[in-house]
Formats: sequence, structure tokens, C-alpha cells
Amino acid sequence: MCELYSKEDTLALRDKHIGPSCKVFFAEDPVKIVRAGRQYMFDERGQRYLDCINNVAHVGHCHPEVVEAARRQMELLNTNSRFLHDNIVAYAQRLVATLPPQLCVCYFTNSGSEANDLALRLARQFRGHQDVITLDHAYHGHLSSLIEVSPYKFRKGKDDKKEFVHVAPAPDTYRGKYRENHPDPAGAYADEVRKIIEEAHANGRKIAAFITESMQSCGGQIIPPAGYFQKVAEHIHRAGGVFIADEVQVGFSRVGKSYWSFQMHGEDFVPDIVTMGKSMGNGHPVACVVTTKDIAEAFLSSGMEYFNTYGGNPVSCAVGLAVLDIIEKEDLRGNARRVGNYLTELLNKQKTKHMLIGDIRGVGLFIGIDLVTDREKRTPATAEAQHVIYKMKEKRVLLSADGPHRNVLKIKPPMCFTAEDAEFMVEQLDGVLTVLEESIGIQTKPVISESIPHRTKVTKAPPRDLLGENNPDTTEHASRKRNSACTESSRSAKGSRREGPAPQQDGRQLPGAVS
Repeated sequence: MCELYSKEDTLALRDKHIGPSCKVFFAEDPVKIVRAGRQYMFDERGQRYLDCINNVAHVGHCHPEVVEAARRQMELLNTNSRFLHDNIVAYAQRLVATLPPQLCVCYFTNSGSEANDLALRLARQFRGHQDVITLDHAYHGHLSSLIEVSPYKFRKGKDDKKEFVHVAPAPDTYRGKYRENHPDPAGAYADEVRKIIEEAHANGRKIAAFITESMQSCGGQIIPPAGYFQKVAEHIHRAGGVFIADEVQVGFSRVGKSYWSFQMHGEDFVPDIVTMGKSMGNGHPVACVVTTKDIAEAFLSSGMEYFNTYGGNPVSCAVGLAVLDIIEKEDLRGNARRVGNYLTELLNKQKTKHMLIGDIRGVGLFIGIDLVTDREKRTPATAEAQHVIYKMKEKRVLLSADGPHRNVLKIKPPMCFTAEDAEFMVEQLDGVLTVLEESIGIQTKPVISESIPHRTKVTKAPPRDLLGENNPDTTEHASRKRNSACTESSRSAKGSRREGPAPQQDGRQLPGAVS
């Protein structure tokens, strides 16, 4: 087993040496993950978990072609990105080929946070303006410049909103100011941006940029209404600002319908700057900003050289190229569309059964389940959502909850997620919600359908993985020594009978809020 320390020792060392604000998933009972493959993760006991939340391992955990591309380039050369090298231009050429032709100039960085920070610099240099419009509940990164434009973060702190930051309502048609029954929610939400611009101008301020995730993730899996981006772009451009589309969490074909999430809004919408990260390296730290020639030339005119030691280094670009190859070769965009549609269909059938489910929303393999205690009032079921993710963990399914009220279950798995995985996840969720609703006195409605699992008393084994014959099985011998380095034999153990997750313990208690 690939462990240096026991779980208890790892927790103790983390408490001693890692900053206390660095939180882990399932803090009340953390999962210690020691290895992974495709859409599965394995703990120190060899138990397999279905990963429904990891948009970092975009094409699958430890994809052998990504690993091999990194190994080959690392053996040959890795160096400062200021040396002339083919990989960076080959990668840039491949990236811009997926984008509208106006977006043709790349700046490579190491993280989505770096990319968004650079995007703000580009925008402010372009016209010499300073102010930024962001969306409520938005998150764009952990740098100081990004915390300032991330209400998801700065609303939690003691600092007030900066004078140069303006917050527009999130275009949420389920829980927001303008809902699905509004005759023109896109226009109404865009008018909120227009009003912000007019007020800023009246106070002598100038707008540099409007920055938004193409679909809000931390904000609760929010899908903007059709036409919203076009209308906002008109207002922003008229004010002399630029439109920044943050694709860090939702790019690279996750939506299935298109390569980039912003493209769902139609060919008549093209952002001025696109940022990307996370998934583009499949776990390797690589990110990018892509913009127009005009904005790039304005940035050059500042006289300040842009230099990033590791951004665009040969290994990072080799990894990025491998990820692009895999997306195409394995038709992961088509898989996101097919499996995502199927999963949404299954979840909508669960909505007819479980009154705790208020809304199902999403596109491709980016889906949110909005839990409520009252459907008419749309009261957020925050404690219940926390209860659900812990109970799903017991069933070996990894989910998370987010949104302004932390009541939205987030589904954004590796792109190799299958229809079998979708069925397994929904069956476990059905069981958890059934027990929870009974315990709090909510009636569960029967659903008669051949395509959706009904209430089950016995947990079935998760679908067989697609790791290949040389990859580890579901379980490993618990007797393997801890406090030792991984051995080759522990990586290649095979041939044992696959086992499903342990049956869930009785969950008939009131949910408690956990973090």
C-alpha cells in the first residue's frame, strides 16, 4: 500500500505542520486517498470510491498516456520557459484551434488563479480603466487580486468590498432575483450590470472588465439564461471594458455541447479574454490565458515584460498536448453529452420521488442537485445536504455540496464517467434520500420506471472499473505494511475478486450540519 504513515499519523502531522485554514473534504471523517485510476479513487485500506467531483483529473486519474507524455519529456528536457522550444508553440496552436479566431494569443501560467490574475492585468492595461464587475457568490482564485473580486470569499471575511469592485446578481433563475417565470430573465439580469456601469460612471469610475465563470460552480452550479452573456458584453464594451470568461472549472468539453462553456451562448458571443486551468493538465499544474491581438499589444505597450519561469515549460506543454489528444481520441466531449444527459434524466426521475430535491440543473458532466426543505418556498436544505454527502461517502461515492447556502450537491466527475457510474451513483442517492426523508417525516413518493433504481435494501457493488488488467483491483490486503514506500508489487496487484462497498449503516437520525 502506498503509505508513508498511518492515517492517524498523517492527520497528526497535518495538524502540526499544515496551515489550519487548509481544509480537507469530509473534515469530520477525512478520506485518505493513496492512489486512483480513471473515475475511481482508493483509500489506504484498498476501498474503492466513485469520484463524482474531481474536475482536475479531467480525462481520468493517472491516465497512462498523460503519465507517459510527462515521463518522456522529463527524461529529455525541462527548463525555463524563456528558452526556445517547440512544445509551447505546438500547444498554443492546438488550444487556439478550439477557440473563435479572434482569440489567438496565449500566456501560459501554472494555475487558474495565476491565469485570472493575469487576465485582470490585461484588462486594466487595455484601456487604462480600473474597476471590475463580478457576480455574487463568484470565485476566481486565491490570490489577493482575486479574493477582491470573489464574493464567495470576501463576503466571509472582515474586509469590506473594495471601492473598485462592483457585484452584480448571479443569473440564477431558480433561486435568484429573476426566476424562470420572468418573461426575460437574461435581459433583467443584464440590466443589473448596466445599472452598475451607469452608477460607476456617475461616480467618476471606469469599468475595466466584467469577469464571470461561464457557469458558476462554487455559486451553486448556475447556468446563465440564454442571451445573458451577449447583453452583458454589449454593456461592457460600450463602457470601454472587456469580458473575461473564466473556464477554469468548466472548459475542455465538460458541457458536451461545445468545447468551451461560453460557446453554448452561440456564435455571436465571443469573450475578449478566456482563462483556463485545472483540467488542462489532468492534475499537472498548467493554466493559460487566451486573448485578442489588440489586448496583447496593449499589454506590451506598458513596457513591462511578462515572465513566468514554469508557465509553458516543456513538460507542462507535453502533458497539455496529451490531454487534448485523449479528449479527441476517446470522444470525451461526446461522452459528456451522452452520459450527462442520461444522468440528468435519472436525477429528474428522482426529483419526482424525493421532495428534498428542489431543482436539477446542469449541462453535460456539470450538474447540480439543489436540496430544499420546502419546494414552494425553495428553502435551502443545508444540514440535509451535509448529511447526504457523508452518507454517500459511506456508500463509496464522493460528492460535495456548495452554493451560497451549501445545499447544492455538485457533480463534476472525470470525463470518462460512464452510464453505469451514473446508475450506481443515483441508486445510492435514492437510498440515502429515502432513509433521510423517512427520518425527518417527509413522504417519499414511489416511482415506477425500468430505467431508475427503486428503493434498495442491499447496496450493490459499484460498476466494474475500466482500469485495465495491469491496474489495481478494488481492494488490497489490509496487512500490507504501513510507514513504508510503495513497492512495484503493491501497484500491480491483480486477480482478486472485486468487492463492493460496505452496506450503509442505519441512517435514521436527524441530519446535523457538518463541515
